[in-house]
Amino acid sequence: MKVLAAMSGGVDSAVAAARVVDAGHEVVGVHLALSANPGTLRTGARGCCSKEDSRDAARAADMLGIPYYVWDLAERFRADVIDDFVAEYAAGRTPNPCLRCNEQIKFSALLDRALDLGFDAVCTGHHAQLSSGELRRSVDPGKDQSYVLAVLSASQLEHAVFPVGDTPKDGIRQEAARRGLTVADKPDSHDICFIPSGDTRSFLTERLGSRPGDVVDDETGEVLGRHDGVHGFTVGQRRGLGMDRSAPDGRPRFVLSLEPASGTVRVGGAERLGVSEIEAQRPVWTSGAVPAGPIDCVAQIRAHGGTAPAVAKPVDGGLHVALGETLRGVAPGQAVAFYRPDPGGDVVLGSATITATA
Repeated sequence: MKVLAAMSGGVDSAVAAARVVDAGHEVVGVHLALSANPGTLRTGARGCCSKEDSRDAARAADMLGIPYYVWDLAERFRADVIDDFVAEYAAGRTPNPCLRCNEQIKFSALLDRALDLGFDAVCTGHHAQLSSGELRRSVDPGKDQSYVLAVLSASQLEHAVFPVGDTPKDGIRQEAARRGLTVADKPDSHDICFIPSGDTRSFLTERLGSRPGDVVDDETGEVLGRHDGVHGFTVGQRRGLGMDRSAPDGRPRFVLSLEPASGTVRVGGAERLGVSEIEAQRPVWTSGAVPAGPIDCVAQIRAHGGTAPAVAKPVDGGLHVALGETLRGVAPGQAVAFYRPDPGGDVVLGSATITATA
């Protein structure tokens, strides 16, 4: 099999490439250049897709004895990930840029080009497993990335290879060291690669400007403060609310909802954060088969945590999700992923984008 190995410059993708080489496949390494100005991206433990990563990927490919290329997808990344991220926040929604990158870059732009060039599959270092065509959680729950891969279609998964999902992260590092890969001890990347400072609010304000509005107590209607734009907030947020004074009952307040048109940030007590119903659009089913009716599942709203038993019912091209337990911090724009409700609970059924909650 001819495999294109996406090499980010980290330890996971290096070991993934090494494993497909060991399996006897014809392997070519590729690093994605996702910024027109890679020097502005963070490095080390807070980086991703930087010049440092490109050099590390090249060294790993050299150690493995495979051809290595750098593909410039900066313009596509800007349009499909960065611009989408800004637009979603401006609309009062909470996007997941890593999920969007997997969907639009690694398994759309990259995979499409790979197939056009005659490759059979794309290999990545994602911590997830594929078994008999089913996407499953990684054996390492702390590193599991099946949630951000739940947006992939059956045809995309057919051409995907995830070689490291059967090994805990410590084991991956040990294997890299045994192989002599210099990235064995390289720290994992964190946060958002295209925000050099790590300050999401400032990044968004630079692009959207100041859009002042009120912070309003949802229960009493009292104005508790002012803010510079709803893009600086997300549902469930407690800190940095810009409140000039405490709420009447003196208890902490959390963001309950965002209203971009009026610029209103509605806040309330923790007890008002619970969500028992979700409306979602753009469903993707990893098997390729659309359910004919309601399905029992486990719903997950964050990459790690935020799970509850649920029933997902197809409605007018979207989904109504009834949760068996209330979840907090559920925001429009997030993805809700669905897992098979068996004892293991590790098989991904699909996902959809949250549009409303109740």
